[in-house]
Amino acid sequence: QVQLVESGGGLVQPGGSLRLSCAATRITSSMYTMAWHRQAPGKQRELVASITSVGSTNYADSVKGRFTISRDIAKNTVYLQMNSLKPEDTAVYYCHVPVVDFWGQGTQVTVSS
Repeated sequence: QVQLVESGGGLVQPGGSLRLSCAATRITSSMYTMAWHRQAPGKQRELVASITSVGSTNYADSVKGRFTISRDIAKNTVYLQMNSLKPEDTAVYYCHVPVVDFWGQGTQVTVSS
């Protein structure tokens, strides 16, 4: 069974940085588009960033210039580098494989002073 394990979330002050990781098993993540979504309390889940099998990236307008999605093929892992974090970035962040609609368990990111 495909597994996606997210890590790297936590509590950070506004303006700080975090790097989320999504380690995949039983799937070669580099062959597929991989995505990060987030869901804040009381809000719908939204797409944050995605990366295709050829490395093309896409970002939500709200995170452009602050977040970077990347992958390490050897480690079968996708990353989300988040800089200049804002309180409105607070959410549970989920890794997603759209082609099979498989989700990780999520990791909490809280931006607060």
